[in-house]
Amino acid sequence: MLHALIVTALAGLATTLGGMAAVVRRPGKRIMALAMGFAAGVMLTVSLADMLPAALGEYLAAFSPWGAGLAAASLLCMGMVVAGLLEGVLPEEKAFRGVGDSQKARVLRSALVTALALLLHNLPEGILTLFTGVADPQVGLRLALAIGLHNLPEGLAVAAPLYYATGSRAKAVGAAFLSGLAEPVGAVLAFFVLGRFLTPGFLNGLVVLVAGIMSWVSVFELLPTGFGFDKKGWTAAGFGAGLMVMALGISVLS
Repeated sequence: MLHALIVTALAGLATTLGGMAAVVRRPGKRIMALAMGFAAGVMLTVSLADMLPAALGEYLAAFSPWGAGLAAASLLCMGMVVAGLLEGVLPEEKAFRGVGDSQKARVLRSALVTALALLLHNLPEGILTLFTGVADPQVGLRLALAIGLHNLPEGLAVAAPLYYATGSRAKAVGAAFLSGLAEPVGAVLAFFVLGRFLTPGFLNGLVVLVAGIMSWVSVFELLPTGFGFDKKGWTAAGFGAGLMVMALGISVLS
């Protein structure tokens, strides 16, 4: 149990390393446009090329192809609805004007939405890593390595916009740390409090739901914010780079 918990914590806190890389130098508008596009590409690829296919495979083993597809699509759309509702709960951009101009306020709001989405994403990820590590330490270690590597760009996705908006390295790295901390904390709480209720079916549904949330954030928050810097080519380039990096990572580590 202790070994599995340590491995889960290290995988989750890899976001901190990504956050530290993001604050080496305060980004300008071009780099921010690139970073927002990159974050969108990373999150969308993780959602649709990693999380969704894994859960869909489990559904195909239990249902007909039509039933599996309907279940996955319904949960994915439900996640998008949840993301829209969560985004609506956050204060409007004018509430963030204390950080500077309207553009920085928009970036800060997007950073908070992204951090919330990744926090929700890291909860089931931590649960899966811990439970796998307890059942089979070697498989758990491989899973933790894969998760840790794709947590690096996720930490960057949280920290870069926050650093741009606030100028605070501590806040940016702290946000990346907290988003990763959700993995070990959520895993421990789930193991001791909800362990008997966490069936494979429930976890699969949660994974698809979170994939919907992350897809919504990518399309409706990160890309529009990146295009708002009037550097559309840089945003598009970042999006392509995010897709490529995560697709390669998923392929190599699968």
